[in-house]
Amino acid sequence: MSTWINVAIVVHVLVAIAIIGLVLLQHGKGADMGSGFGGGASGSLFGATGSANFLSRATAILAAVFFASSLGLAYLATTKPREAGSVFAQTRPKLAAYTHIVLLGSERIPPPTIDDIVAETRQTYGGPLVAGEDLMAFDIGATVSVERHPSRSPPKA
Repeated sequence: MSTWINVAIVVHVLVAIAIIGLVLLQHGKGADMGSGFGGGASGSLFGATGSANFLSRATAILAAVFFASSLGLAYLATTKPREAGSVFAQTRPKLAAYTHIVLLGSERIPPPTIDDIVAETRQTYGGPLVAGEDLMAFDIGATVSVERHPSRSPPKA
């Protein structure tokens, strides 16, 4: 998977550099004013208007490729719970905490639950783990303690 991420990053950077170059090659609307007084671009490589069409189309195509590579990088950079568990296992934190969890589903696939995410993480990590909640507080010192907001605490049996 890291090979695909590296390829996507290289494509992304090359497209970004190409967009910068194409934008710098283009002249603005105000540059056309000088052409009436002898500073015209009629002797340029693409003619008076040929470069504007070519450069603007090339810029639009590269912008679309840049947008697609941004989406691809975002998808490739997501961390699955099992991958996070292996990172937790290697680093051995005092407390591993999931924050900013987005539970997405579709019409055919129901969204995962927090318990599903914790269970998948447990396949590669057996240490202390907590899933973050709104208004949860962490006290970090020699030990790590977690305080849940009173309205969000699990009911006492």
